[in-house]
Amino acid sequence: MPSTHSSSDSLQYIENTTLSGEIGTKKKVKRLLSFQRYFHASRLLRGIVPQASLYLLDEDYLGQARHMLSKVGMWDFDIFLFDRLTNGNSLVTLLCHLFNVHGLIHHFQLDMVTLHRFFVMVQEDYHSQNPYHNAVHAADVTQAMHCYLREPKLANFLTPSDIMLGLLAAAAHDVDHPGVNQPFLIKTKHHLASLYQNVSVLENHHWRSTIGMLRESRLLAHLPKEVTQDIEQQLGSLILATDINRQNEFLIRLKSHLDNQDLRLEDAQDRHFMLQIALKCADICNPCRVWDLSKQWSERVCEEFYRQGDLEQKFELEISPLCNQQKDTVPSIQIGFMTYIVEPLFERWAQFTGNTPLSENMLNHLRRNKAKWRSLLHKQHSSGRSNDHSGQVTGSQEQTLNEEETP
Repeated sequence: MPSTHSSSDSLQYIENTTLSGEIGTKKKVKRLLSFQRYFHASRLLRGIVPQASLYLLDEDYLGQARHMLSKVGMWDFDIFLFDRLTNGNSLVTLLCHLFNVHGLIHHFQLDMVTLHRFFVMVQEDYHSQNPYHNAVHAADVTQAMHCYLREPKLANFLTPSDIMLGLLAAAAHDVDHPGVNQPFLIKTKHHLASLYQNVSVLENHHWRSTIGMLRESRLLAHLPKEVTQDIEQQLGSLILATDINRQNEFLIRLKSHLDNQDLRLEDAQDRHFMLQIALKCADICNPCRVWDLSKQWSERVCEEFYRQGDLEQKFELEISPLCNQQKDTVPSIQIGFMTYIVEPLFERWAQFTGNTPLSENMLNHLRRNKAKWRSLLHKQHSSGRSNDHSGQVTGSQEQTLNEEETP
């Protein structure tokens, strides 16, 4: 029997779903024009800066959130709790704090009101209805990037430009993510797939969206044109590095540098490469977090996969690998992801950092978490709830993980 749905139907559906967040426009406007924000901005515009200049937005913080920010460099930082304490503004709050901590506002002579407005634009360009690819994920990646930027092997060479690029790329690396992966966009003939000729479709979109917001906000308008152009290009290079299809390319290059011991971090090109690696690590660091946090992220990303699978089933499309809730269990997906994607990258990162306490901590969490997922998978088999997985990750699954937009 012929299909009653076309790929154009599914394209329209996903675009409508993506745009459903616009229903909250009135809420956004209300928040942007709130008296509190107006009053605070007007005080800054009149030059009335709070005494504790390190925390320009202190009056917007809850005490517990402020306390958490004092420990923002700790690996067990709970971004879910922080997001609740900041009333869903974890990304904006975190970025304002980190730009202050790293001295970027002073160094680049950034206007605080414009900076805050840009951060709000970035945060609101994420889709809160996505279980995984949302602003909380962006905040989590940004916090991880902050931790990596403090690793001595890297920190001793970083310039303010490097730090700003690293934080901005982490914060904006998934903006306007539609909640489906690249193969889905390609097979439904989405306009973004056509625009970027099926190459790094999502990453190109995240980059271009970021550049659009930077220009619209005029955050960097006071800097020389050649400086802003360089920042835009480097942001693109960083964000495009998060394309999981390029994983082997970066791993081979990193292994070569480490084996030959020829990384020269005094060289801007080598520093940029290690920023790319740092962002790649931050983007997929969930399995290296403490179990309670790691498990939440695993369940969220699988929920997003399953939603895509349900959408594909609805429109009678072939269900993508990892997206079939009846066959692809959370433990099996995570074990494969850890084995073929996460472990190789973080082992090389630990080699680069010199096996620092943070790197050792992350690898220890990774091994423990993997063991817990194996235990859960075994229990599923024992209880008879799942009979489609042996607990072994096959070569075909490895290929799938390298082809998918895996977190």
